[in-house]
Amino acid sequence: MAQSQGWVKRYFKAFCKGFFVAVPVAVTFLDRVACVARVEGASMQPSLNPGGSQSSDVVLLNHWKVRNFEVQRGDIVSLVISVLPLGFYVHHFNWLQNRRSSGSPKNPEQKIIKRVIALEGDIVKTMGHKNRYVKVPRGHIWVEGDHHGHSFDSNSFGPVSLGLLHAHATHILWPPERWQKLESVLPPERLPVQSKEA
Repeated sequence: MAQSQGWVKRYFKAFCKGFFVAVPVAVTFLDRVACVARVEGASMQPSLNPGGSQSSDVVLLNHWKVRNFEVQRGDIVSLVISVLPLGFYVHHFNWLQNRRSSGSPKNPEQKIIKRVIALEGDIVKTMGHKNRYVKVPRGHIWVEGDHHGHSFDSNSFGPVSLGLLHAHATHILWPPERWQKLESVLPPERLPVQSKEA
């Protein structure tokens, strides 16, 4: 009897040691290196969720690639939208007029996934923004969904601070028939009018 209790005690002790090592390692990995996320909605069709509401793509989000805020035109990135200016929400959602929170109306930790169209210093021709042309300020990017007209993007809220970058979407992991690397491709009609390099 004493031997069986000793085995259980050793097993429990080993489990606890492993647990208290594994949890911080896993949390750090998911926070700093990479994680997976399900993409919802039609804003990135046909690149993501081409089947519409029948299926949702699951993508690999690489945090490590954006740690120095280095993105390229055409990259698909996720952004934290919880810190967009309160004025934006007040303007677009009447029921938020008396709120002090600057978070998303549905989820204060919500993230959006969009394609980088322009980098700081680029001049972009907008699609529905209050200004026809916008020069992207220093430390900002211009992002849009691939499905124009069905996307909550820079045409709605303007240039996005690089500090709101969450991750770079690099691969589609699910469904299996869609396994692929996501290429950084900028549609020719969305090239900046003038780029910083030019």
